[in-house]
Amino acid sequence: MSQQGQGSTGNVIAAIASFFFPGLGQLVQGRILAALLFFVITVVGYALWWLVVPAIIAGIVHLWSIIDAATFKAD
Repeated sequence: MSQQGQGSTGNVIAAIASFFFPGLGQLVQGRILAALLFFVITVVGYALWWLVVPAIIAGIVHLWSIIDAATFKAD
């Protein structure tokens, strides 16, 4: 398997996956712990939307998961 760098097709697919389902892009890349963290933080924050601050944090973490998936470089 060849290593794919930033901007590769794999990272674009991972970023799109994270857009629709937080953490899915990291899971596609094989990063299970990162996937779980992004998913749990985002879902809990969105579930507490009426408290406003957790929803804002969730939105930021969701955006972070998309950017992280898009810019990930395998070592």
